[in-house]
Amino acid sequence: MTESNDFICIHCKTPVSATPWGSKHRNHCPHCLYSRHVDLRPGDRACLCKGAMVPIALWQKDNGELMIIHRCSTCGMIKTNRVAGDDEPDALQALVPKVVV
Repeated sequence: MTESNDFICIHCKTPVSATPWGSKHRNHCPHCLYSRHVDLRPGDRACLCKGAMVPIALWQKDNGELMIIHRCSTCGMIKTNRVAGDDEPDALQALVPKVVV
């Protein structure tokens, strides 16, 4: 990896490129969708928590854009991140609620 913002996933330990498909910044693992609680505001890296951000659901904005909803396993804060073009389809599908009739 060549980017200074590349990282190792906090959950699955996979090396992750900071450059995603379809977005300017990578802020979650494309394999397991976990993130790390590092921002108070997008991109500021000012949060001291550093907890694992667990993917808990998908949300579709009014404009059709899909967002991953994360909950911090340390402090409980809930944040959203854009779905990237190279996110694992099975991991995204796992976030879709199952309806039982």
